[in-house]
Amino acid sequence: MVSKNELLKLFKRVKLIVFDFDGVFTDNRVLVMQDGREGVFCSRSDGLGIKMLNKTGVKLRVISAENNPVVKARCKKLRLVCIQGCKDKLRALEKEMKLLGVSSKETAYVGNDVNDLECLRTVFLPIGVANSRADIVGAVKYITENEGGNGAVRELCDLVLEVEKRRSKK
Repeated sequence: MVSKNELLKLFKRVKLIVFDFDGVFTDNRVLVMQDGREGVFCSRSDGLGIKMLNKTGVKLRVISAENNPVVKARCKKLRLVCIQGCKDKLRALEKEMKLLGVSSKETAYVGNDVNDLECLRTVFLPIGVANSRADIVGAVKYITENEGGNGAVRELCDLVLEVEKRRSKK
């Protein structure tokens, strides 16, 4: 694991951040209505962080195993490109990196569960959220202080924004 100061140094190389959705943008719970529609809990603070990060040169993506309208709606509101229904997240990640002309050595991936492991092992900067599954802990360089759905995304956005702020002062 790296410290926050070391993480800031690593973020200097990052041109693309890819997020899992469930468990990262959400607290990993789902609210199921009587009619079968689903809802999730997300942090407005995370949303504001993404909005500010969208103004930088860092590219952002969401890759989700779920094919759910709530994921699409949240990503649309945050102006995030979202790839949904991924049975093979690694393939989707590699496709996005190629499309954007970004290497794995310039990419961070934020995940929380076993279906993120391949992606976490592929990128230069693998990150887990505080409430990640135990399997994830050994595969990441950094674990956020905040849990998914409760400020983890904002925490990372603030760190990247700090790097961008320092960069612009030079």
